[in-house]
Amino acid sequence: MHKAVLLLEPEMSLPEAQQAGPGGLVAVGGDLRPETLLDAYAKGIFPWYESGPILWFSPDPRMILLPEDLRMSRTLRRVLRKRRFEVRLDNAFERVIRACAGSRRPGQRGSWINDDMIRAYARLHELGYAHSAESYRAGTLAGALYGVALGAVFFGESMFTREDDASKVAFVRLVQQIQEWGFRMVDCQVYTHHMSRFGAREWPRAAFLSALRGALRAPTRRGRWELEIS
Repeated sequence: MHKAVLLLEPEMSLPEAQQAGPGGLVAVGGDLRPETLLDAYAKGIFPWYESGPILWFSPDPRMILLPEDLRMSRTLRRVLRKRRFEVRLDNAFERVIRACAGSRRPGQRGSWINDDMIRAYARLHELGYAHSAESYRAGTLAGALYGVALGAVFFGESMFTREDDASKVAFVRLVQQIQEWGFRMVDCQVYTHHMSRFGAREWPRAAFLSALRGALRAPTRRGRWELEIS
C-alpha cells in the first residue's frame, strides 16, 4: 500500500504521482517556488490546501477535457453568437486569481487560494506559465478562470463568475484558442458536473499520466497570451 511522502525540506523533489495514497495525496510540505510548481504539474500533481503544510495531490480518476470534445448547450451557443461578452487573455491575471479566492461555492474549491498561493501563481504568470481568460461586459470583468500551461496541456485551476454565462464564455473561448494552438488536453483535476457538461470525462490516473508525458514533449507557449481566433 502506497503512502504519502512527507517533504521535510523545501528543496526536496516531489515523488512520482504513482506513489499517491488514498484520496490521491502524494506528499505533504515543500514549497511553492516556481520550480516546485512546474515540477508538480509535469508529474501530474497539484497543490490543494487551506492552511498548514502544503498538500500535493494526484487524484485517480482524473477529470480531463480533450479540446475536440468540447460541448456547449444551445443557450451558451446563442450567448456566444450574440457576443454578449468580450473575452481577453492575460489582461488581469492577479485580479482574476483574487476574485477566484473570494468565491465561495458549496462543494467546490475556493478558500484554498490563500495569500501564498496568490503570490506563487502571480509569479508563474510573470514567468509566462500561468494564464487567465476573462469575460468583460461594458468594460467590467464579469467572469474568468486561470490555470497553468506546460507543453500541450492547460491545467485548469479555478474560475469565478459575476454574471450568468460569463465564466463559461471565457472557458469556451480559451479551449477553442488552445485547440487552434495544438493543445492536446485540459486538466480539470477532479469531477464536477459543470465540467462534465462541457465534455470532460474521468480518466484512470495511469492513462492521464501516459498522455501527459506525450503532451509535454511539445514546446511550452510562454509569455502573455492573446486571443487570435475570431
